[in-house]
Amino acid sequence: MRLRLPRWAAVTAALAVLAGAGTWTAVAQDDPPPVTRADRMLDVDGVRLDTSYFTGPGDGRRPAVLLGHGFGGSKDDVRAQAEGLARDGYAVLTWSARGFGASTGRIGLNDPDHEVKDVSKLIDWLAARPEVLLDKPGDPRVGITGASYGGAISLLAAGHDPRVDAIAPQITYWNLADALFPDGVFKKLWAGIFFSAGQPAPGRGSDSCGRFTAELCSLYQRVAVSGKPDAAARALLEARSPSAVGARVKVPALLVQGQSDSLFTLAQSDAMARALTANGAPVAVDWIAGGHDGGDRETERVERRISTWFDRWLKHDASADTGPAFRVSRTGGVDSTDGRATLRAATADRYPGLTSGTTDLALGGPPQTFTNPAGAAPPAVSAVPGLGGGLSGLSSLGVGLSLDFPGQYARFDAKPQTRALRITGTPTVRVRVASTAADGSAVLFAKVYDVGPDGRQQVLPAQLVAPVRVDGAKAGKSLTLTLPAIDHEVEAGHRLRLVVAATDLGYASPAVPAGYTVAVEGPLTVPTAPGLSTQAAALPWWVWGLPLLGLAGAAALLLTARRKTAAPAPDPELAAVPLQITGLSKKYKGGDRYSVRDLSFRVEQGQVLGLLGPNGAGKTTTLRMLMGLITPDEGEIRVFGQAIRPGAPVLSRVGAFVEGAGFLPHLSGRENLDLYWKATGRPAEDAHVDEALRIANLGGALERAVRTYSQGMRQRLALAQAMLGLPDLLILDEPTNGLDPPQIREMREVMIRYAAGGRTVIVSSHLLAEVEQSCTHLVVMDRGQLVQAGPVAEITGNGDTLLVSLAGEIDDALVAKVDALTGVGAATRADEGLLVRLDGIDPTALIGELVRLDVPLTGVGPHRRLEDAFLTLIGGAA
Repeated sequence: MRLRLPRWAAVTAALAVLAGAGTWTAVAQDDPPPVTRADRMLDVDGVRLDTSYFTGPGDGRRPAVLLGHGFGGSKDDVRAQAEGLARDGYAVLTWSARGFGASTGRIGLNDPDHEVKDVSKLIDWLAARPEVLLDKPGDPRVGITGASYGGAISLLAAGHDPRVDAIAPQITYWNLADALFPDGVFKKLWAGIFFSAGQPAPGRGSDSCGRFTAELCSLYQRVAVSGKPDAAARALLEARSPSAVGARVKVPALLVQGQSDSLFTLAQSDAMARALTANGAPVAVDWIAGGHDGGDRETERVERRISTWFDRWLKHDASADTGPAFRVSRTGGVDSTDGRATLRAATADRYPGLTSGTTDLALGGPPQTFTNPAGAAPPAVSAVPGLGGGLSGLSSLGVGLSLDFPGQYARFDAKPQTRALRITGTPTVRVRVASTAADGSAVLFAKVYDVGPDGRQQVLPAQLVAPVRVDGAKAGKSLTLTLPAIDHEVEAGHRLRLVVAATDLGYASPAVPAGYTVAVEGPLTVPTAPGLSTQAAALPWWVWGLPLLGLAGAAALLLTARRKTAAPAPDPELAAVPLQITGLSKKYKGGDRYSVRDLSFRVEQGQVLGLLGPNGAGKTTTLRMLMGLITPDEGEIRVFGQAIRPGAPVLSRVGAFVEGAGFLPHLSGRENLDLYWKATGRPAEDAHVDEALRIANLGGALERAVRTYSQGMRQRLALAQAMLGLPDLLILDEPTNGLDPPQIREMREVMIRYAAGGRTVIVSSHLLAEVEQSCTHLVVMDRGQLVQAGPVAEITGNGDTLLVSLAGEIDDALVAKVDALTGVGAATRADEGLLVRLDGIDPTALIGELVRLDVPLTGVGPHRRLEDAFLTLIGGAA
């Protein structure tokens, strides 16, 4: 719906610079209340800013919120949050910053003379809106929030414009020079990603500076070539950092920072918190699990907390619970059905900083000499921007990726822990460094590993490393290394290992080779933040079937003002039926065509069901709906009488093998399975590892490293992983992909053995001969619909289909003539001749018609192969 934007008589001449065209658009919502959006281009100092203005229903004035976006994005990225805040009673203005989205201008990295002044102009515009609450003429009640680039602008605006009343910056920086040049070392990968994000789209010019201002372009090119920041580069970035106006930021601030973040580390939010607290401002600090390196950004929880923060400081609602002064999210295991890490909170009534409650751990090892190789290659690997996939968030589960090359690092070990140790903050250690470089300099990378009891398996917490530049170390120099801030638990039996390396993939290292000697001069000091109170480990969601769940769910609905559809009640008559699908339909996204349409079938205990169909038949979509990964548009899926919804508790009785599994290659098969089950958080005795392994029949290979496995062994290990816990319903999608005939036969025997115990297997495969030998029942789909379902013998022995054996090849025209005969449903080529499905004509009459058409037949009889039946059922569509 489009409505003409009325001309506002109240807009003053001073706001003429903000004139522009706009439209009101009603935002379609599944849940009330509705939100209205006005898109408008605003002219600001010769630059056109693309904005959207969101308001909810109701009369009267309300506080306003400015919502910024991340670097490389646009206003569209924050639309959902803007709509949520509008429903919560705020007037929300989003905009694409200079050089991004449809906005014009050059990127100045939040230049106070441009991007920050743009925000002040936006506040001017809000002050003229009749629905915005004013503290005084020209001064709207306004808060600012945003992530990364948008988070920094909230801090900068609060320092430059006294009309800002509250802020909630997320995963952002305090000092951009420190973030990109930590301790004088160039963070080359992240800087390169920044610069690439500012390049024009293909076909929109070839300016080497992209959309950046000339001074920023020169800065990047200068530092990227030298590999070392100069004083001018630092000064420019510091002038555009919130730290430059830190003493003037005195408004309530909710600081949300990511633990999985090698770009803007926890040290950045620590500097923010200390500065703002010293200013007397109310401050709360929230360390989320995710960050720029991936992981769970806890979007729903964080946005809810931001809204509550603004309720308290913009609406002046004293009853609004703004949460603890400090909160940190901790991994409590992995959900066994969707693979997502489960989180629990640790809180404190004051922010402890990064050095609270220290403990000293003695490090062993003599002075060690290592080299920086020529060209600094190959480099060690810690965090890899854009490729981490959130692994850093799973380091507490013993999962991670890091690599140090022999001869390029020194290491020093502490003794194994006699009891668990939780590190919260920045470890430190005193070391002495000597360098053979001509100028006595060194660039080093310090990190602390969590090492398992075997002394070999090690995890780098949050995948973080601390770079350090050392000057004047020709004769040796003592210094204190400040390691990355982390929140990580070291289990009993594990030890900490300090590694000092010469290279790291994410940073620039000297290209000239040099030798370094490092010795420890004191203990490793680790902070423990003893004032934190940790929530008890949550029970797996699949046992949350308690009456309190209903109360908690109802409360959540009231708090979020979201209406959810209640799950249908269990059907006791289907309690013993592994699967019943009724009237299932799913349309392709954004269209009217169906990927699955009106599908119904039932699977009983002990069956091995083959799900067959050509490409595009809807098999994968059906399996995804069955596993609760996507929601059907119509119809119902019941597993053991329970309706399937995303996260349905009954999914704990379902195991799945879809497109293989990711294993850690350096671990043995058994270690991989143990790690996977441990990550689910379920009791070890529930795994039934021995039973799963007996069925998978891996034998002695289980104790070997997975990297030595053949493809068939990997497939069987993946199947064993899916069978952990002995799920009552096992779903296998193309389990024989990439296997040779002996391996396929072994996989077939595994499936048959599993079902022999009374459990049920559903297998989707394109190998019809194998399905015929391993499955007891079939469901054949074509174009999203059910073609036939039943026992294999019944489908392959269908008397309505005949095999016409031929004396020689026949051309397509003759096949078409047979297909067009009255009473013939379909005629399809097969290896042995021609498959003909009867649809009214009897076999004797068919033979007569074939003779009339000069078909060189040598025999006619019922067919018995699944492949033939399949081709006949779908009319050759495969």
